[in-house]
Amino acid sequence: EVQLVESGGGLVQAGGSLRLSCAASGFTFDDYAIGWFRQAPGKEREGVACISSSDGRTYYGDSVKGRVTIASDTTKNTVYLQMNSLKPEDTAVYYCAAAETPLALGPDEYDYWGQGTQVTVSS
Repeated sequence: EVQLVESGGGLVQAGGSLRLSCAASGFTFDDYAIGWFRQAPGKEREGVACISSSDGRTYYGDSVKGRVTIASDTTKNTVYLQMNSLKPEDTAVYYCAAAETPLALGPDEYDYWGQGTQVTVSS
C-alpha cells in the first residue's frame, strides 16, 4: 500500500524558513515522480515543486521559484521541500504526491496523496 506522510509544517514569521518532509512507503522512488502542492482556503491546488525520478530534474512553480528547493533521499524514501524567505501568501496546506510515471507536472497526473501539513506565515 502506497503511503505518503508529510511533516514539518507550522507557524513561522515572514522571512523565515521551513523544511517539509514527505516519508513514502509502499513503493520505490525510482519509478515515481514526487511533487509538492499547496492549497489555500478558497483557492485551487497549486503546484509548488516536483522532482523527476528518471533524471532527478526539478521543476518549480513561478510563485516560489528561487525560494524553495525539492530534494529526495532515496535511502530514506523521503522527499524534502526546503522553503526560505517565506511570505504570508505562502500560507496553505502543503501536500506531497506521487505519480506512477517518471515525470508529472499537473495535479491530475498524480496517483497518491498525503494528508497534508499546514504552513502558516505571519506578517
